Amino acid sequence: MKIAILGTRGIPNNYGGFEQCAEYLSTGLIKKGHDVTIYSPHFHPYKDDVYKGVKIIKKFSPENILGHSAANFFYDYLCFKDAARKDFDIILELGLITSALSIIFCNHRGKIVATNLDGLEWKRAKWSRLIKKLTKKLEKYGVKYSDYLIADNLAIQQYIQQEYNIKSEFIAYGSVNCLAPDDTCLNHYGIIKRGGYFLSIARLEPENNLEMMFDAYISSNNKAPYYVVGNHITKYGAYLKDKYRNKGIIFLGGIFNKKHLDNIRHYSKFYLHGHSVGGTNPALLEAMAAKALIVAHDNKFNKSVLAENAFYFSSSAELIELFKQDLVSYKKEFILNNLKKIEKLYNWPFVIDQYESYFERILREKSKKKQ
Repeated sequence: MKIAILGTRGIPNNYGGFEQCAEYLSTGLIKKGHDVTIYSPHFHPYKDDVYKGVKIIKKFSPENILGHSAANFFYDYLCFKDAARKDFDIILELGLITSALSIIFCNHRGKIVATNLDGLEWKRAKWSRLIKKLTKKLEKYGVKYSDYLIADNLAIQQYIQQEYNIKSEFIAYGSVNCLAPDDTCLNHYGIIKRGGYFLSIARLEPENNLEMMFDAYISSNNKAPYYVVGNHITKYGAYLKDKYRNKGIIFLGGIFNKKHLDNIRHYSKFYLHGHSVGGTNPALLEAMAAKALIVAHDNKFNKSVLAENAFYFSSSAELIELFKQDLVSYKKEFILNNLKKIEKLYNWPFVIDQYESYFERILREKSKKKQ
């Protein structure tokens, strides 16, 4: 198969979840003998045309001019228009909203377009009412004009069925097995292991409930430090750093060394996961794989992944109580159950096999329609 993967900020991953998915999926499909191309913005630091056998096509993104969100509409259009003209069997769009206009209005030229919906973008707290309404419209018509839909979370799959009466394929994200724990890397980031610490790894966005988690931590008077991994060189990041200055919350910035991240997760007292707008978050899977005890925002997306093997909160008051409790007695049971789920469902070899089987199936369907 010849497959194009669009909708990301390129590989190797230096940004986030879909980039991680694109990297593992593309290189995994290459190992299985397929021809895979990834589209990447022109500013990605990786300069070669091939990465571990994956072809890379760079397209201009006016991010420095328009900002990240607006630029992606332009960038995704250039990527889709180019991919539709080439001889790919399948175009895989990772993410729907900024690619929706391309999917709706560009000539597909007979190419199969499979779209991974990701989360519910119109629920993001940072958007105005007008932007939320527009985003919901883009979702509606992007779903309609995609040939096939992929949901990385069972709750997202249910949403697509209930909202649009359209079936989608459930294919989760994967996680990579962790090496034996080694705390020597903690010193590199100034992390104090003695006495334990709390941890969150997230994009610094309002819908990730960071302020709720930070406020609860401060109100609990817990003296263990709270480390936050994620790019804080943003407007909202600057706001958070100013608001919580000298209050025990330490912003470490973006970290992309997986071995270090695994250890930072592993040695935490517990890992706080505040994501709330849908999809299966890769950072959550990595926390499960790293044997972290997880405290997660109470929503159907997180619960579809963690089930009963985590503590949940929906308010600062609930979270304050969790900060005050000793949760260690639950750690062994929760960790064991989460590891079993990682091994069975959320591992990259299984996910890559699912994508391969799904693509082969929809190509067979296309071939039958032609006959």
